[in-house]
Amino acid sequence: MERQVRTRYAPSPTGYMHIGNLRTALYEYLIAKSQNGKFILRIEDTDQERLVEGAVDVIYKTLKLCGMQHDEGPDVGGPYAPYVQSERKDTYKPYAEELVKKGHAYYCFCTKERLDALRSDAESKNQTFMYDRHCLNLTPEEIEEKLKNGEPYVIRQKMPREGTTTFEDAVYGSITVENSMLEDQILLKSDGLPTYNFANVIDDHLMAITHVVRGSEYLSSAPKYNLLYEAFGWEIPTYVHLPLIVKPDGSKLSKRKGDASFEDLINMGYLVEAIINYIALLGWSPDTNQEIFSLSELEKAFNISRISKSPSAFDMNKLRWFNAEYIRAMSLDAFYEKALPYLTEAITNKTIDLKKVCKLLQARTEVLTEIPSKVGFLNELADYDLNIYVHKKMKTTLENSLESLKAAVTVLEDITTWDEATLHEKLLTLVEKLGIKNGQMLWPIRTAITGWEVTPGGAIEIADLLGKEETLRRIRIGIDRLEKAVAAGNA
Repeated sequence: MERQVRTRYAPSPTGYMHIGNLRTALYEYLIAKSQNGKFILRIEDTDQERLVEGAVDVIYKTLKLCGMQHDEGPDVGGPYAPYVQSERKDTYKPYAEELVKKGHAYYCFCTKERLDALRSDAESKNQTFMYDRHCLNLTPEEIEEKLKNGEPYVIRQKMPREGTTTFEDAVYGSITVENSMLEDQILLKSDGLPTYNFANVIDDHLMAITHVVRGSEYLSSAPKYNLLYEAFGWEIPTYVHLPLIVKPDGSKLSKRKGDASFEDLINMGYLVEAIINYIALLGWSPDTNQEIFSLSELEKAFNISRISKSPSAFDMNKLRWFNAEYIRAMSLDAFYEKALPYLTEAITNKTIDLKKVCKLLQARTEVLTEIPSKVGFLNELADYDLNIYVHKKMKTTLENSLESLKAAVTVLEDITTWDEATLHEKLLTLVEKLGIKNGQMLWPIRTAITGWEVTPGGAIEIADLLGKEETLRRIRIGIDRLEKAVAAGNA
């Protein structure tokens, strides 16, 4: 009977969720869901020095926000609990001792000082440090004596020194390494806690994990894991190593160098759905030309065979494109909900209908944080250069702009029902009556009521938003300024 597919996302709680981490979680989730399997969350906190308070909550919050519901985990339980490594600490030592008995591991009593000296010596000779197996040949009696005396020890994996180890990866195919390159890695530390490399093999086996998904930087560790599986006589999982995510210039993404984490992207105004969609395509391609995928569509379309070996470039411009596509595809109500926090902060004029503002902004917004920069004219009329009335394409000058504004005021003052439809009808009737182009009326009005060269929406929509009183007040200011400028020009 075929085993049920079981993947696990096993992050260390060290703070934020970087993009590579999130993609690993996403691919593990998609591999499980595309094959009716289970997606497990396990917290790997054996490296106590790197733990950051609140980091576990960041993991929960991110997975929830992204819609990646785990089937088993510390918060939801499951048949293989506990799902936090530090709560499983008594699990690992018996396995390490079993390997010692089988001759695949050994006790090492070397002090930190001795190891530091070996490391310094290797560095001075420009060599890669490898443990010199000083404790490998201790007699059972010597080991017994040291243990009885309570001497601190670690348990090291005994690597084969001859030949090669070959393993299969679902992405990179068959990979062979020289055993002489494999160091006798530590399995159990002197505090009794397992190393990451040992704990995840034990936990993956005990939790019946079928697919191990991680970054290609861990390819070199796979032979060590395989030797452990073989030493125990356990079934080896399917390895899925993912290509690196790099910057467009090929350099590595790094939080320290200012590259954005998932949380940063959210704070920068990107939508979760757009981020997930984009990240899914960093290293995986569908067998169609489709680019926009919901999470449920990804669950159906995802296939390991379509994962690339080549590094993927994280391009903010491409993410911005995805985000704009998602914003445009939203219902007005959904966009309003997302835009509201930005609008309430940016628009101090409480008479403005924010839903109407959203209608103007939706097609003109690529990231949510742009919103405040697009709506400042609604609060107050900025001081502006009169030259923006002059527009070659619209065929406007200071003189004909002044004429248009004067004619518009007379019509606008008489409007009793102030809405877009009425404004449109009255102003375009006026344009026809004056025998001028639409732009010769609407450009001066928009300029007068905003003072901006570029705005979301045209004269009619903005006049509707500002209301009759404020629109007329601003147009009169424009008339006053233009009269002075035209008079001075003709003097």
